[in-house]
Amino acid sequence: MSDNGTVSTAKLRYMRISPRKARLVADLVRGQDVEWALRTLDFTRKRSAPLIGKLIRSALANAEESDASVDVDSLYIKTIYVDGGPTIRRFRPRAQGRATRIRKRTSHITVELAAR
Repeated sequence: MSDNGTVSTAKLRYMRISPRKARLVADLVRGQDVEWALRTLDFTRKRSAPLIGKLIRSALANAEESDASVDVDSLYIKTIYVDGGPTIRRFRPRAQGRATRIRKRTSHITVELAAR
């Protein structure tokens, strides 16, 4: 266990979803117990919910792998945040020969678990 109380961390980088949309789901589970958060995500109808659920499961597996003495049932989501990744730019034809930029945004999602 590190000095700031964090048991494990997991990162999902370059995910092709807008950070604004992913933050809606991240805000739902921040501070919750891991088991409760995963149950919440199973019933959340957002595209980022299964991705964040998979990320939390990965952090849970990292906690079990790094320290066998850690109590998995006592873990909670200490921090979860969504940062913007690089934007993929595409162009769409518009009227009178113009073009409009289409921005396909990506996200970097980070989860830290800690014991209560």
